[in-house]
Amino acid sequence: MSNKPVSFFELMSSRDLEGLASHLAEEAVFRFPKTQDLVGREKVLKFLRLLFRRYPELTFEVKGIVSEGDRTVVHWTNRGRARKGGEYSNEGLTWMEWRGGELIFISDFFKDTEAF
Repeated sequence: MSNKPVSFFELMSSRDLEGLASHLAEEAVFRFPKTQDLVGREKVLKFLRLLFRRYPELTFEVKGIVSEGDRTVVHWTNRGRARKGGEYSNEGLTWMEWRGGELIFISDFFKDTEAF
């Protein structure tokens, strides 16, 4: 699992939904600000498709990682461009829980939630 958190954010930056799917457990739960919990791999992927449409340019840079057992917190920054124009940037933390090398829980915490 040591490189899986970094790999997840690299896949986000490259918009690789197939690669992201390979990281998610079938019953994965994604908690994103201002939404209800997204339960199940397909719902998470559907949300990511919508996110990628809204932000056709969006790249992440991992700033730091703290891990303990099957739990990981990733500090990241991102920047990109919204579909309707305008630059976007943010900074946040993502809490990740793993089982058998797959993500079972993801929760995002970030500074600017006004864009959503």
